[in-house]
Amino acid sequence: MPAADRDVWDPDRYARFADERRAPFLDLLALVEPRAGMRVVDLGCGTGELTRLAHERLGARETVGVDASAAMLERAAASAGGGVAFRQGDLAEVDGGPYDLVLSNAALHWVPDHEALLARLASLLAPGGQLAIQIPANEEHPSHAIARAVARAVAREPDLAALLGGFVRESPVLAPEAYARLLWSLGLPSRRVRVEIYGHALPEPGAVVEWVRGTLLTDYERRLSPEAYARFLERYRARLLATLPDERPFLYTYRRIFLWARRSAAP
Repeated sequence: MPAADRDVWDPDRYARFADERRAPFLDLLALVEPRAGMRVVDLGCGTGELTRLAHERLGARETVGVDASAAMLERAAASAGGGVAFRQGDLAEVDGGPYDLVLSNAALHWVPDHEALLARLASLLAPGGQLAIQIPANEEHPSHAIARAVARAVAREPDLAALLGGFVRESPVLAPEAYARLLWSLGLPSRRVRVEIYGHALPEPGAVVEWVRGTLLTDYERRLSPEAYARFLERYRARLLATLPDERPFLYTYRRIFLWARRSAAP
């Protein structure tokens, strides 16, 4: 298996901040207009608990969770049944529509070309169907900016550069205004786009490292050997902690974009 295809997602590490990750999901779900007997797809379902929660709160007829990570889906199996199912797949190639709701919480920032992606997702909507999407957009925070800086520094070191192949993770996330224009261009008559800044109270600045180890840094972990990744992580930790204020508790601010839109009902 090529290094870049290794599944390095760790359900236990990801779940360490389960309460903090749950808050934006609940805010996203509040945007949805429930309808009887909805057919739902949840893109980037992870360990499945929130997929099950969405299914029950919406009173859905059928909910399918899709994720690329086998490790996450193994944990999600415990939430299957009663109209909820899970499958492994590429979020950019999801099919099986039409759906009454295409839902995605903190996952589509892993998928490139958001113009093509949203067009595809809109095409999966049934008449009157809804998109409800939350996209992390925290690239300017030191937690993300320093990861890019370390990757660029590594690219100048022959022993590590060969492993990373010059890779630096660049986010495909668009400006909120671009999403508003995109939803308009897709012919979705009802639309909302908003930005929310969350403040997550962590015990100390070092907890930010553990947060991004469970998400952002997996893109580097899958490309590096364990020894090389340990070096990368130590450099990242040192630079980040030298930048963040030493406050306990530490407020980790996190910017997120929320999109909601509804397709016209059938005439």
